[in-house]
Formats: sequence, C-alpha cells, structure tokens
Amino acid sequence: MICYKILMTKFKNKYRIESNRMPGWDYSGNGFYFITIVTQKMECILGEIMNGKMILSDFGEIAQNEWYKSFEIRQELILDEFVLMPNHLHALVVLKKPDNSHGSYGSHVETHGRASLQSIQQSTEQSTEQSFRQSIQQSTKQSKFYRKPKSLSSFIAGYKSAVTTKINNLIDEYVKTHGENVETHSLASQPIFEKYNRKNRLWQPNYHDHIIRNDDGYWRIKNYIKNNPKNWTDDKFYG
Repeated sequence: MICYKILMTKFKNKYRIESNRMPGWDYSGNGFYFITIVTQKMECILGEIMNGKMILSDFGEIAQNEWYKSFEIRQELILDEFVLMPNHLHALVVLKKPDNSHGSYGSHVETHGRASLQSIQQSTEQSTEQSFRQSIQQSTKQSKFYRKPKSLSSFIAGYKSAVTTKINNLIDEYVKTHGENVETHSLASQPIFEKYNRKNRLWQPNYHDHIIRNDDGYWRIKNYIKNNPKNWTDDKFYG
C-alpha cells in the first residue's frame, strides 16, 4: 500500500501542497480514480449549500456543464459519482483504454456505468474515516512539461481551461453591460469581482487523485461524495 505524505508548505503567505504519485503507475492506463479539484484560496464561488443541497452560482453552472460535457467529448472516460461543492468538486472517474485486448475496463463496464473493480491492483484501503479525510488533503501537481494524451492530467487540465474560459467570457459580457466597477451584482453570493476576476487564478494549480483498489474503497468513497452536501459544515474545505 502506498502511503501518501501531505506536506503543507507556507510560501509567501500561500500554501503549497506537495504529494507523491504511486511509482510506476501509468496514468493513461485503465483505472478507477477519486478526483478532487479545488478553487484558488478555497473561495466559495461555485455556489452555496442550503438545507443540505448545493445551489449553483452562475460560475457553478458553468463548472458543472463543462464537467458533463467533458465526458461526452472524451470516450476514454466514464463518469461514476460526482458532486460540485461551493469551492471544490469530487468525482469517481474511470479511465479506460478501449484498444486493450486484455484487462481493459472497456470490456468490464456494467450497465450502470461502473466497471468491475476485480481487475484493479488489489491492496488494503485505509479503513478509518480519519485516514480517509486525511487522504483528501493531498494534491497532485500537474506536469509543467508534457501531458500524455488521454491521461488523467490531460483531462483535468482541459477541464480547468474550459471552465476558466467560459467564466472569463461571462465576466467580459457582464463588464460590457454594467461597467467594471459595479458592485451591486452577485454571481456567487458576493460582488462578482470580489472573489474572482481575470487577475486571479480560478483553480488551484494542483489536483488530488486517489487510486481505488477494491470494492470497499469504492463504496466508501462513493458514499462520501453522495453525502458531501449534507455534511458540508464538517467538511475540511468548509469556511
């Protein structure tokens, strides 16, 4: 079992999250992944939780629409569970290789969109809730040099870029209509330029991915994602 170390390093009043991938794991190969993507400074610009349910902002609508669109465009991806929260998203994603003749998840996909976990590398999952919550803190650095096509990092980079572009276009359209200094309109429960504009970064440059190795881990994480909105006040990203 791989033990991920989370190092929160303070640098110029900002936190940088360092972590390690599983050595030798091919991220363009078949696999089940628990993905977490977080907004810059964990700003709650994607919506708000009301009565245990996520109410999307205009930014959140864009983020959700682009997420679903990504799975229409990329045939190598299968979306399992997904939730968009005020400042992050969680998802269970299957990355498959349809050209694999043996051991391909493409040949094991079930009708409800979930592939069999039996062919995943078997390992003991962290079993305690505390350990699981700690694992969510980790974030994986995206490569600054080369992203393999149809890989997890390529998918996430494309998604982040698409959402940022759409939101920037929304802001530009708003500025044309209302003027850049207006403070009466809200796209995310606060004035539009208070939390995000073109001078800011929309997403944290990193993301977290966790390899799902067995059914126990699969169901534990799936339930965590499903219950995330109603457990928002206990979430580590809450604030």
